[in-house]
Amino acid sequence: MSEQPILSERRGHVLVVTINRPHARNAINTVTAEKIAEEMRRLDEDDSLFAGVLTGAGGTFCAGMDLKAFLAGERPSVPVRGFAGIVETPPSKPIIAAVEGYAVAGGFEIALACDLIVAARDARFGLPEVKRSLVAAGGGLLRLSQRIPYYQAMEWALTGELIDAERAHDAGLINRLVPAGRALSAAIELADEIAANGPLAVRATKQIIMKARDWDSSVAFDEQRKLSEPVRSSADAREGALAFTQKRAPRWRGR
Repeated sequence: MSEQPILSERRGHVLVVTINRPHARNAINTVTAEKIAEEMRRLDEDDSLFAGVLTGAGGTFCAGMDLKAFLAGERPSVPVRGFAGIVETPPSKPIIAAVEGYAVAGGFEIALACDLIVAARDARFGLPEVKRSLVAAGGGLLRLSQRIPYYQAMEWALTGELIDAERAHDAGLINRLVPAGRALSAAIELADEIAANGPLAVRATKQIIMKARDWDSSVAFDEQRKLSEPVRSSADAREGALAFTQKRAPRWRGR
């Protein structure tokens, strides 16, 4: 049994975070939530990191809350960040869930808190809380109907059934469906594609997409300008244009 609930590795401009509790199907206890929160903070604050990947060790993404820890009085939540250190306040930079095996209950809610999902074909997703007279209050109910059609989200949530990756992909929930064992490498490839772009523009683009659903049409462009104009006037924007004219790869400085 590993003493490190989280493994963290930097791959170029990408931070790879692995939930490392395979003996408990990567279920989340308090220390694991705190460690995930630390890594999300690192992703936010380190200007040389442009994107992140979150995955689980041992062929399982995450089985949700650690019930043994819960019965012992633990609450696997972090102030501001929420359950698992991510569901209430995800990082401001793009983060990709790389899912092998099961992403159920709180594990599915963690995946839904990510911006993109790469999944193995044999992965399974679900919010089975209703089967135990519980409510999926870690963001699953809030986010699921924003990710897939309303009636589909309602059926999945009310029945608590497990959804296979093919069906989730058909519903538009999964970005890339890959062979078993390939989710992490495919997620890193996708993160590298994102990280090749201007980091200021990527960060602003994510924020606009996330916030746009809350903006009234009368103020949407004004709110967008607050995020887009600082990027437009940045040194990186000039570098992007210069690199294009000089037919070379840009050298981003994040300012």
